[in-house]
Amino acid sequence: MSIGKILLYVVVMAGVTYLIRMLPLTLIRRKLENQFVISFMYYMPFAVLSAMVIPDIFYCSDMVLSAVIGLAVAVVLSLFEKKLLTVAVFACLAVFVTESAFRLFG
Repeated sequence: MSIGKILLYVVVMAGVTYLIRMLPLTLIRRKLENQFVISFMYYMPFAVLSAMVIPDIFYCSDMVLSAVIGLAVAVVLSLFEKKLLTVAVFACLAVFVTESAFRLFG
């Protein structure tokens, strides 16, 4: 693949990304009043992030059970409104301890 093609791809991707971010700012000039649209826009980042992250959780470890336990720990800690770093560290520790226990005793 030549440098020219790579640069063309990068420019096209940058343009598309810019358009996606710029168009709503230019097309919607008044305050949103529709409650459905407001709630849709509020929950969209959470839905997209969940759709991207949740499937990878189950394939990132050697065992699905340890991934489920790590996810459960993360959900419980987040329900108690712990910080992101705390949730991530304890979820990883739960996966590590579960897999270590299965290797040691199983």
